[in-house]
Formats: sequence, structure tokens, C-alpha cells
Amino acid sequence: MRYYFFTFGCKVNICDTASMKALLNRSGYTAAPDAGTADIIFFNSCTVTASGDNRLCTAIRKTRKAYPNAVLVLTGCYAQAYPEKTAAISEADLILGTKDRARLPKLLEEYFHTHTHRQNVITYNGKELFEFLPYDSMPDNTRAFLKIQDGCNCFCSYCIIPYARGRCRSLSLEKIRESVLRFIKNGYCEIVLCGINLGFYGMEWGGSLADAVETVAEIPNVQRIRLGSLEPELLTQSQLQRLARIPEFCPQFHISLQSGCDNTLKRMKRKYDSQEYALICERIRQFFPNCAITTDFMVGFPGESDADFEESLAFARNCRFASMHVFRYSPRPGTCAADLPDKVPEAVKTKRMELAQAVAKNEKERFLRTQVGKVVPVLFEREHDDKFHIGHAPNGTIIRISSKNTKKSLRNTIFYVKIEESDANCCYGSPVHIDANS
Repeated sequence: MRYYFFTFGCKVNICDTASMKALLNRSGYTAAPDAGTADIIFFNSCTVTASGDNRLCTAIRKTRKAYPNAVLVLTGCYAQAYPEKTAAISEADLILGTKDRARLPKLLEEYFHTHTHRQNVITYNGKELFEFLPYDSMPDNTRAFLKIQDGCNCFCSYCIIPYARGRCRSLSLEKIRESVLRFIKNGYCEIVLCGINLGFYGMEWGGSLADAVETVAEIPNVQRIRLGSLEPELLTQSQLQRLARIPEFCPQFHISLQSGCDNTLKRMKRKYDSQEYALICERIRQFFPNCAITTDFMVGFPGESDADFEESLAFARNCRFASMHVFRYSPRPGTCAADLPDKVPEAVKTKRMELAQAVAKNEKERFLRTQVGKVVPVLFEREHDDKFHIGHAPNGTIIRISSKNTKKSLRNTIFYVKIEESDANCCYGSPVHIDANS
């Protein structure tokens, strides 16, 4: 039988989809090129925002209408966090959460035996170990995402993820090594380490994220190591010192801010204030002068006044972010913030989002201009309209070079490029010492 996946949300979900695909392949299933040719269609869900939930449910309904004979399976964070809601999605034949996914082939076998709608969402008890489901391929064959951490212990007042993912747990260094060796054997040259709360990697045994990066760096033929999203609390000077000694480490840091207003941060139950966050950014730039620091920026949290928003936006502007993901607060049932008073009207949220997006645009353009004149190694990933080779610099900057002087694809290769100009989204340059016949 053939399967197809729709994957919503973050890099961790991309990793989970890769794990489930590998599990299905080992059980005799095969991947379909599209949903229309699949016997089983999976929806690996996210539940960070209410709008995301709505998009998911709409997609499930449309898919059921388009492919009435397919078996629809709902999995992921939305299914885990809101089992009562997902149980009411009649279009889904099988529902499972984020726990015990190793049972997926068995659950499918049972479904095909009974053809009975079933929900199999198992509640987290806080004692789970990291569920290692090995995989060795990703949709993008120039970089491999490896989930090394799952769960979160922070319980920020707005966030449902600790309920959807359980408590912090980490993949062992030995399993990291095994996984990366498989990726390298399959031709990947960049490894992206991912987690729900990646900075808490190794906390169970007194380890750290730097341990994981050093382990990957020891493996031959790893050319780049990049990190997924981070919370700021545990990015210490000691960890940064260790990371700075690793030549393969890419200085791109996505450090979640959420708000630059201390009053709002307190109501969010974040574990830092704006001064501590600014110090972390300063410390990163000391060790990585040409780094890119990107962030998430929330507007319209309950109780956020006009003055609070202006303070938050001014702080974000001073941080000199390379990119900002700006979004409106979305109440999640089951979280503390959902019951807070002083809700911000939707029209005000929208206005604040537009103002913050304008700042984000200006800051991104400013950052890209700072890259002009630099010579950087670029990992090329794809061509675009037969005009450009496109890749990323170590700090994540998108680089385009003309493809008219090279006859073959540069995909999955690294060349040095001198950056000559920038626009609102990327930089353009010329290759340094590249063979025109390559």
C-alpha cells in the first residue's frame, strides 16, 4: 500500500514525518508521489496557533471530499493536545498523537482488519524516554534535519506545547553519531540539529547542546552543523566558547524573544527579561561577529498596552535581528493565558502586527546590506528559473549567483562567493575560483 504525508509546523515535525516514513517503509509500505495516488494520507499536525488548527481541519475535509476511498490518519501535536476536539473529526479514520509512534504499523494493521474509526492518543506521564525512530533521508538532500531533543518543561503561559510533547528528553550521543553517519553515507553535507526546546538538550544526564555539536563535528565529511530554534536561557558563555571552536558550526541563531517588554514577559512566564536577552545577543556577537540572529515576535498578548507594544518594538529594533517572524497572539485552550483578562482586540493586534512587520522588513534589509562585500562559502541547494544557483551562507543568508556561466548544477556543493549586492530578501554575488565547465 502507498502513503502520502501532509506535514504542518516546525522542523521537528519534518523530522517526525521522516521517522514515520522510514517506519512505514520497513513495514512494507511505499511512498506515493502525491495524495491522489495514495491509499493512506497522513496529516502530521501543529497546534501553535488557532489559525493553524483551522487550516489543518480544512485540509482534512477537502482531502476527504477529493479522495473518499483513502484512509486518513491524523497525528501530531493537535491530536495530542486536544484529543476531545480531534475525536470529533469524523473524516479521520485513525488518530494518534506524538507518543509511541513505533506502534503505527500495528495500528494500521488493526484498522485494515476492522475498518473501525479509532483514536489512540496516549497521555504523557513525565517519565518517557526519547523515542528513537531512525531515518536516513530527507526531502532536501543538501541538509539533514535530526531531532535530538523533544518536550518542554517551561510551561510559558501562552504555550500548549508541553501538553502536546511531554517533558524534556534527549537522544543519546551514541544515537546522534549513528544517525549522522547514515546521513553522511547518503550524501548529506549539512546537519541541522532540532528540538522542541533544543537548549535543554542533555539536561537528564548533565550534558549540554555543545556536547551534541561536538559529537557531530567529530564525524568525517560533516561540512556544516546548524541549530534549529533556541530558547535563550541556557545559551551560556561557556557553550558559546565551545561552539566557536568548531569550524563546521554555522553562526545562525534563532533565539525566541516573543516580547521586548518586561511586563509582558512576566505575564508570559518567560524565564528572562529584556536585559538578559540583550546580553545574550551581545555575547553571541562577541564570539560570532558575522552571525545572524533571528527571532519570533508576538503582538497582542493579553494586557499588552500601546506603551508595552512600543517598548517591545523598540527593543526588537535595537537587537538588530536578521529576520523576525511576527505573529499575533492566539489563545490556546488549556493554557494559563487563555483565561487572562484585558484581551487585545483583533483589529489592534492586526495593526501592531503590520507595524512590527514593517520593522522586521527594514531590519532584514539592513542586515543583508551588511553582507555586501564579504566572501563566504555557500552550500548550493537548487536552481531557480534557469537563472540562478541558490544556496545559503553559514549564517543562513540566501545567496544567488548567475547560472549562465556554469553548465551543470552546483547542488550539494560548496563554493566561495563574493557578495556584491542585496535586495529585500537575499544577496547576489559572483563565485570565486569556480570552473566554468563544472
